[in-house]
Amino acid sequence: TITESVFAGSLSTAGLPLPDLIIRPSGEQRLSNFLLWEAAYAELVFQDVLWPDYDAASLADAITAFRSRDRRFGGAVSVDVLVAG
Repeated sequence: TITESVFAGSLSTAGLPLPDLIIRPSGEQRLSNFLLWEAAYAELVFQDVLWPDYDAASLADAITAFRSRDRRFGGAVSVDVLVAG
C-alpha cells in the first residue's frame, strides 16, 4: 500500500527537513521537476540573474522577499475565501 508517508520516505530527500525557500535564478519561472513533492509549501523566488553571476546581494534580495511573505502552509484566510467567492 502506498501512502503519503511511504512515498515521502522513498524520496532521495527522506529524513531531511522540507525547504522553506526555493530560489530559481536565470529568469525562468518554473521548477523544472526540482523537488516537486518537497516544494508543496515552500516559498518560491524567481530572480533574473544567471547562476555564474549570483552573489551575496542576490541571496539577500531573495531572503528579503521570503521574509516579507505571509506563510499560511496551505491554509486559507477567511478574507481570501470571501474574495474568491
